[in-house]
Amino acid sequence: MNTVLLQYAVEVEKTGSITQAAANLYMDQPNLSKAIKTLEESLGAPIFKRTSKGVVPTARGRIFLEHARNVLIQIDEMEHLYKTGDGNGVEFSLSMPRASYISTAFSGFIKEMGSESMMNVWLRETNSTDTIRDVETGEYNLGIIRYPVASEKYYARETAAKGLIMESVFEYSLRILISNAHPLAEKSVIEAEDLMNFIEIAHGDAVSSKNDDIGGGMKYPKSPKRIYVYERGSQFQLLCDNQLTYMWVSPMPEELLKQYQLVEKQCVKKKRFRDSIICRKGYSLTGWDKKFLEQLSCVKEKLAE
Repeated sequence: MNTVLLQYAVEVEKTGSITQAAANLYMDQPNLSKAIKTLEESLGAPIFKRTSKGVVPTARGRIFLEHARNVLIQIDEMEHLYKTGDGNGVEFSLSMPRASYISTAFSGFIKEMGSESMMNVWLRETNSTDTIRDVETGEYNLGIIRYPVASEKYYARETAAKGLIMESVFEYSLRILISNAHPLAEKSVIEAEDLMNFIEIAHGDAVSSKNDDIGGGMKYPKSPKRIYVYERGSQFQLLCDNQLTYMWVSPMPEELLKQYQLVEKQCVKKKRFRDSIICRKGYSLTGWDKKFLEQLSCVKEKLAE
């Protein structure tokens, strides 16, 4: 079977559009449609069906595409052994939430790997839905998703349905992150209602659903003042410079709190969240994956102290 046709099919699945896939592949839409038809005829069954939301895989097509992605990944890895010359360079990819403890582990991982002669590393900070898609399509080998503990069954079903394995790495209560000069900085525990007059900083690409919402059914009062940002450095700068801002976060490494002159506070209405690592079924963790996970464990141990 022509592996180029597999690449075409995977791109169509990723975009959900023949037209967009053709543009991404730098080819004409009629030629791509013909290539997909040729592939389907060789298989004796359709891979895709057209819906009001675009082109989506059929039930059998989804299984075929999972195998196609795995074949392409294996081919890429075999080719890369010769492209890199010595085969000893760092290859690592991670899609993750905006979490400072994970970023700290990633920085430690890069520092440890810095002496390698070759390095190809991809890091993306995004929401859980996009991370699941990133890993499912094979764009990223590892993903870390965040969700309320009460939604565990939902995410277990979602990941299993997409051919992914999910394993918990960290469970915690969300903290409130504020400047050490914030009017609430002296309070040991903050009531949710205390935050109503302040400015909430929120992730601009957060998924707006009952499964990903920070409140998660807890009926947290939402501040009428909100700033949506995408870049974590901007979030820290806003918290540091504006003493009326706050943000919901996972536990923060002490060195970052000191660096940005921030403090984290407990809220009376605690809600448990969980970060879980995901990867495709059949994917074997590389040595680099394992080194990153070791760094992550070290950071979590420091947080526990």
